[in-house]
Amino acid sequence: MSLVTASRLSLSFGPKVLLEEASFSINARDRIGLVGANGTGKSTLLKILSRQLAPDDGTVSFSKGVRAGYLPQDILELPPGALLDTVLSAVPDRDRLTERLLATEAALAEADDDDERLDLAAQLADLHEELNAFEERYGRHQAERILAGLGFEKKDFERPVQRLSGGWKMRAALAGLLLMGPELLLLDEPTNHLDVPSLVWFDDFLRRAGKALLVVSHDRDFLNRQIDRVLSFEIEGLRGYSGNYDDYERQRAAEEEELAGRARRQAAERAQMEEFIERFRAKATKARQVQSRIKLLEKQEVISVLEKRSTIHFQFPEAARSGREALRFRDVAKAFGEKRIYEGLEQTVYRGERIAIIGANGAGKTTLLKLTAGELELDRGGIEKGHHVELAYYAQHHTDLLDPAKTILEEIWSMVPDRPQTWVRSVLGAFLFSGDDVDKRIGVLSGGEKARVALARLLVLPSNLLLMDEPTNHLDISSTEKLIDALEGYGGTLLFVSHNRRFIDRLATRVWDVREAKIVDWPGNLADYLYHLAQSGDGQQAAQSSAEPKRETEKDRRRREAEERNALNARLRPLREEVARCEARIAAIEAQQSEIEPQLADPVFYGDFARARPLMETYEKNKVELEGLLAQWAEVQERLERASQDC
Repeated sequence: MSLVTASRLSLSFGPKVLLEEASFSINARDRIGLVGANGTGKSTLLKILSRQLAPDDGTVSFSKGVRAGYLPQDILELPPGALLDTVLSAVPDRDRLTERLLATEAALAEADDDDERLDLAAQLADLHEELNAFEERYGRHQAERILAGLGFEKKDFERPVQRLSGGWKMRAALAGLLLMGPELLLLDEPTNHLDVPSLVWFDDFLRRAGKALLVVSHDRDFLNRQIDRVLSFEIEGLRGYSGNYDDYERQRAAEEEELAGRARRQAAERAQMEEFIERFRAKATKARQVQSRIKLLEKQEVISVLEKRSTIHFQFPEAARSGREALRFRDVAKAFGEKRIYEGLEQTVYRGERIAIIGANGAGKTTLLKLTAGELELDRGGIEKGHHVELAYYAQHHTDLLDPAKTILEEIWSMVPDRPQTWVRSVLGAFLFSGDDVDKRIGVLSGGEKARVALARLLVLPSNLLLMDEPTNHLDISSTEKLIDALEGYGGTLLFVSHNRRFIDRLATRVWDVREAKIVDWPGNLADYLYHLAQSGDGQQAAQSSAEPKRETEKDRRRREAEERNALNARLRPLREEVARCEARIAAIEAQQSEIEPQLADPVFYGDFARARPLMETYEKNKVELEGLLAQWAEVQERLERASQDC
């Protein structure tokens, strides 16, 4: 059954065409990812489907009774009142049911005819049954469950929504939408304001809901778990693909390859015909064949390869090697009023580590980065940078520190005035600012463009300790992947906060879970850590940020420490085995070389070249293999040492 049918949609803003006769339908239980580069029209299409924006041409038709629920990227205001009441008000039928119930009760009280009273009593019973069913599905208990899953505590339920920050207002709006349970969910970057525990809960809720879904997200793994179709804004228009995001990429690559092959074959055929025309144009006996080929070339539609959209491409500059200890936190304490954020924090960050900082919103993730960067003062303790550590810090609020009166070129060049303008322009080109774009004023840039300028600032100043707070916000999937690739090649140390699970899983070598003014330190990535929580019976902590950690008994502590040792040994075992394999092979080659070397030193040996040649070749081959094995051994040994430091 088709819930929505869009037919020949067209929309332009000035010379920029976003939609041109685009048609598609959304069926019941369809799970669709809406993808494309920033600025191509994803949010605009959601606004059209939610009836907040009219297309220039074309129609959108909804089947009878279909409700669409829309979550935009930014929520400015919510209906006034307490949080729980605001969420409950998202389902307006409650008021109508209550009004009918009260009216029927009043009519029953005034009725004096027995038949009328019986009829009204039956209506009243039906209304009570309907209201009970309504409360079970849309009532207070369900609203509280959704709010708790999205990270709200019970004490927040009566809090006025006007006092919530922008991120928490987004969660409140999402809670109302999930409670309403529309037939079609239109979600624009719904995970942007969710911390990891809330994201785990939301991910599971959404998969179990079974509703039709059209979602925009820069989190590739989230899309892969949620969708079975893709609508993609390509240069040639809005295109549809089956499967998840990975399937879409494979299909798109196959299309490009197939089209490129057809274009090559056609070009070769046309070249042959043009050569025939030039060769026999003057021959009367070939005139008919020449004219035939000329007409064929004129009528033939030239196959064009699919144009690829530009995306950011860069790598971090080589930075000086820091000392083994990049950072040390000593007895760190920080509070805001009555709220303790950290108390007696003791942690060490070693060179080359990539630490993901996770936890509920408000736990202190961003605060930790700001304390490390010196943007906030400590209440007690110290944070010591290691030998030769050069720190750089990227955060969303840094885009507000950009000078709106400066051009992009001026903003970046002012940081490295000794560099030539051509070099600065090449850096900006890597972030998709080329030609006259570099002369745009910062004040007129979009959020995504400002984020790219802030990233460019990181690139022009080499660092070996990088702090990053939600770096993927405002980046599309392709740009996020390029950032991950660049950070994988980064030679320094990384501390970062992110809600993007793919970003964390590809980069993290350690996880710091901020809980109760302390840090739970875990070696590995987020998937490892969430698995550990599930296995240790603390999975609820991974799914609900409002859940309190259990108080450990001595027995529980010993069991946990044993499990952590076993997990660490399991992680170290492959590295130890690889070191042992390398050492065994190195020993075998060195023994063989020791046997060959005396023969090579004997001049008589070279008198029999047929015998000498294979031995010389073996010796040279062993030398090459030995060099590779020694480099491999050193690299694995370093990884083993780093991993061992986590115990």
